[in-house]
Amino acid sequence: MTTTAPVWDCPFHHTDGLEFDPLLKRLLTEAPIARIRLPHGEGEAWLATRYEDVKLVTTDRRFSRAAGIGRDLPRMTPAAIAQAESINLMDPPAHNRLRRLVAQGFTNRQVERMRPRTQAVVDGYLDEMEEHGAPADLTRFLSGRLPLHTICELLEIPEEDRDRLRAWAVAMMRMGPGSREGQEQAKAGLRAYFTTLTAARRADPGEDLISALAGARDGEELLDDDELAVMAMVLLVTGHDTSTYQLSNITYTLLTHPEQLAKLRTRPETLPQALEELLRFIPFRQGVGIARVALEDVELGGVLISAGEAVHVSYLTANRDPAVYRNPDELDLDRTEGPVNMTFGHGQHRCLGSHLALMELQVAIGTLLRRFPRLRLAVPPSELDWESGSIWRFPQTLPLAW
Repeated sequence: MTTTAPVWDCPFHHTDGLEFDPLLKRLLTEAPIARIRLPHGEGEAWLATRYEDVKLVTTDRRFSRAAGIGRDLPRMTPAAIAQAESINLMDPPAHNRLRRLVAQGFTNRQVERMRPRTQAVVDGYLDEMEEHGAPADLTRFLSGRLPLHTICELLEIPEEDRDRLRAWAVAMMRMGPGSREGQEQAKAGLRAYFTTLTAARRADPGEDLISALAGARDGEELLDDDELAVMAMVLLVTGHDTSTYQLSNITYTLLTHPEQLAKLRTRPETLPQALEELLRFIPFRQGVGIARVALEDVELGGVLISAGEAVHVSYLTANRDPAVYRNPDELDLDRTEGPVNMTFGHGQHRCLGSHLALMELQVAIGTLLRRFPRLRLAVPPSELDWESGSIWRFPQTLPLAW
């Protein structure tokens, strides 16, 4: 069993389109349990890159997110993104209690009831895009609008507040020099906004998701005021941020893999399966997310992780692990073998809004392809401007023609 390892310096800042980060690929191949140094935070951390090792870390209670509260753990961003009261940093049983309460107001059935309304909204956005004419920026007409509109409707966020909330969500995800102050201001702004809003909904509930959460019970327990405010904040950010970028990423990926797009056009009923493969294939973010802490000595992939050490996982490399996916670096919309992809995470911290995101993607991508049978990029891929200052990877604009 290995107890020491060379330290890899890992800036994890690869901005060449949606090319897979070669450093992550090296780690998966050469050092699947690696000792790494990240751009921010104190000390070093372990990084698990293989699917089965990621699965173990995300499901084994010997690895704790809550144990990292108050520590300056290695991370990608200048300031930590998650709030101390967030469900993202909780362990069972506190995490289970909060998740059960959220599930009461955010079920798969409720999301499916939103599908007709989502279809109408998408139709309207694409009507505007068609009326504008080619070339048209998908970000302006669809990607930058649909996910934010959907989650804000669920939470009943006033229209006049939405742009401000979106700007704060973007600022929270910045990385690199000079972004810490903006991150801290964004977190404080979101926290203050949702503290006020959730107090008002608790006093005068409506038909929205925040009101449902305010009244949801686990036995005799309700969410307390801080839990409710932070949960509403988490839902707003996670309920739209990733979906916004994945709408553009998926469209770009299909348009740059014409043989795969042709398969999907021939068999549109396979869209749900195709989306799962696209989500597996697309490296949608930079580096890693929230660290866990080993509560005791744990052997992981032949390496001894000592109690108290920080451990990161890479969902990106898990999605490209050749031990579980055949030809993992190829996009294959006919793929049927292999486990569920980890794009929405795994285990108890799998994204709360994954079912909402999948519904939106199915409606939006399906309608886009159906409405525009000759859809194509309006500029060469080399001319696209890719985001370089965020943890997310996406084209700033996506000009389309048809």
